[in-house]
Amino acid sequence: MVRLPPFFALRALEAAARHRSYSGAAKELSVTHGAVSQQIRRLEAELGARLFERRGNAMVPTPDAQRLAGEVSRGLDVLKNAVADFAAVAIRDPLVVSLDPQFANRWLPPRLPRMLTELAGANLELRVEERLANFTTDGIDVAVRYGAGRWPGVETTHLFSETLLPVCSPEFLARQPLFRPADLLAAPLLHHGHRPWSLWFRAFDLEPPPQQGMLFEDSVMLLEAAAQGLGVALARSRLIEQDLRTGRLVQPFEAGVASELGFWIVWRGDSRKLQRVNVLRDWLLAEATGAAVTKDTAAA
Repeated sequence: MVRLPPFFALRALEAAARHRSYSGAAKELSVTHGAVSQQIRRLEAELGARLFERRGNAMVPTPDAQRLAGEVSRGLDVLKNAVADFAAVAIRDPLVVSLDPQFANRWLPPRLPRMLTELAGANLELRVEERLANFTTDGIDVAVRYGAGRWPGVETTHLFSETLLPVCSPEFLARQPLFRPADLLAAPLLHHGHRPWSLWFRAFDLEPPPQQGMLFEDSVMLLEAAAQGLGVALARSRLIEQDLRTGRLVQPFEAGVASELGFWIVWRGDSRKLQRVNVLRDWLLAEATGAAVTKDTAAA
């Protein structure tokens, strides 16, 4: 098998033959005259033949060098067309985004109008998935995941952290006033399988009461039960921003506990849609820079 000369040396040959000048080739390739001259000498050494002759101020390629330069030029055109086709497919294909269900149902909807306006033409395919999407087998380009940010084989950017807040309906609070963390020891609590009240109580040096009442695996149902006045729920701060703004849910007092987990933007570093991934990532980060829901946060 014939070993190909270095790619840049072939580019230098093609440009120098077309310009009939090392200086012209150097300007086109954004390198020095000496760099082009060095590549031509290297190519002559590898091929065992002289490639250019000086005639006045011009560097004239030999007939064999001119033929080789023509073939290199055609090869470069093939490469340019292949890259253009590849880029066109990357733009035409949808950017497939895997979303954590709670993120998709609670945080994203109020921002969808801005998303459609500011990412117009982005051709997004949004998938809401309970399971952890596989970038290799599921056709996923970028994901928003909840966790500690440690997933092998992918790039990650922290989107936002979470604070666990007690929330209830205004009607519930009117029936059962709550002024401090200890007041929740006697209140009906709504439980979630992955956010135990025990962590919250211990953050305020309180012995957790025995678990009683309704247990939910779904956060949407948990928050709906709280909005219906059935008790106090422990909620993720960034997922209830809209509920707090509209007054559907209220904080009886400011006593949040920082969670060790948060939301992360995840993608493959070798994605052929990396430019579009970066645009979406930057938009999400810009949207996430709003003020935190609560001011007083205890360490969990």
